[in-house]
Amino acid sequence: MELQQAGPHDARTAGVCLDLDGGPGCIAVARDVLAAFLRERASHAHHPFHADVVLVASELATNAVRHAGGPFSLELGLLPDGIGIAVRDSSPALPRSRPADGTGGRGWPIVESLARQVSVFSDDDGKTVYVELAW
Repeated sequence: MELQQAGPHDARTAGVCLDLDGGPGCIAVARDVLAAFLRERASHAHHPFHADVVLVASELATNAVRHAGGPFSLELGLLPDGIGIAVRDSSPALPRSRPADGTGGRGWPIVESLARQVSVFSDDDGKTVYVELAW
């Protein structure tokens, strides 16, 4: 999948924005907030969609912690036919697929396969990965 260039802030309708420290437990916090957001704002969407959204957001958050090694932000926004997720971290390095092994390599292909759109905006201060999932 070729990455489209995103604008610096590509979320459509902000619903939740979290600033996370990248420390232990931050990915679980992100999942919990995301699950609550989906229950409250997208209860009409089918259950597999909720699971896909949580999985994609978890993978993006994990990548931010693992590859940027510091604080990151997670923004969720409702779209007319799905959800937008933006993760901003301090590394300008673009995500890339790599062969899966015992240390990883599975997350980015999962994101690419579940999202209908994947865009990355990189600048001197880091990058934003923006994905959309349709219900």
